Amino acid sequence: MKPAQKLWLNLAALGMLALVIWVAGRWANEYQVRLLNNMAIFITLAVGYNLINGVCGQLHLGPNAFITLGAYTAALLTLTAEEKSLVFIFTPLYWPLSEITLPFPLALLAGGVVAAVFGFLTGFPVFRVRGDYLAIITLGFGEVVRVLANNLQGLTNGPLGLKGLTPYTNLWWSWGVAAAAVALVVSLVNSNYGRAMQAIREDETAARAMGVDSFRILMLAYILSAFLFGVGGGLLAHLITTISPSLFTFFLTFNLLIIIVVGGLGSTTGAVIAAIIFTVAGEWLRVVEEPMTLWGLNLPGIPGLRMVIFSLLLLLVILFFRRGLLGRREFSWGAWGRAVRHLYNR
Repeated sequence: MKPAQKLWLNLAALGMLALVIWVAGRWANEYQVRLLNNMAIFITLAVGYNLINGVCGQLHLGPNAFITLGAYTAALLTLTAEEKSLVFIFTPLYWPLSEITLPFPLALLAGGVVAAVFGFLTGFPVFRVRGDYLAIITLGFGEVVRVLANNLQGLTNGPLGLKGLTPYTNLWWSWGVAAAAVALVVSLVNSNYGRAMQAIREDETAARAMGVDSFRILMLAYILSAFLFGVGGGLLAHLITTISPSLFTFFLTFNLLIIIVVGGLGSTTGAVIAAIIFTVAGEWLRVVEEPMTLWGLNLPGIPGLRMVIFSLLLLLVILFFRRGLLGRREFSWGAWGRAVRHLYNR
């Protein structure tokens, strides 16, 4: 398929997405809109996580740290000075954050930049090791950020968190960012840098022998994923309008890990599809945590049972779809056209 044709098809797809968003914003109820917003935010987070874990093959277990940084940064920058004085009751907010207020787009960008800066700083020790050691270091970094968020009352308001955020996140923002994140990651994966990332995943020693600077390539993926985590965290904060350290535990990372494994490690398309399935299934499975009557038996609600079911589903995927739903396959207009012609000819 010619590049010009692909461009027009991509523009048509964006137009369809814009039409769906407009229709949903006009006729969908509040619950449906919130579900669609959650879906888009998880797509942004998942494609960023898949870049470092799936495309590069590095076991990174600390995305919750960067989501935390992005969420708190964006939240603090959108609150006015008066709102900050009301939120920070026991310990005043540090200057100059106590006086700075930015528009939502700039605050969202700042959240991504702050997360990316911390990604750059932590990337040096992180990529001195590989495998299980890399996973332990990133897991530890996630816990360090959560503990600091719980104790730096002059910066995060401690366990009380930040409340009363303006709900800036809407369908246009969440899906616009998701579309931009997918386009950015797909472009990167299909570039020379993406091929170098895949070479590192397959055999880092051989990639180095061929002249690939593995540290520089991995840092690029790590910083970009951190930026997407930060932006996603900012969107999440202004969707739920209340954040606290308890929101950014390892379970958030675990959810993202489920998504990229189910979708297929290394497949951006799989990450998008799995994020949509995960969001919808998470809402459907709320019923298992509520009291119910089954065959005459009164069963109490069991908090956290959804995560147990998700874990079992993950085991089933690993057993029967070892490479996930899509493996490493990606959507392409050429393959779509061939499939349509095949069905038509039948």
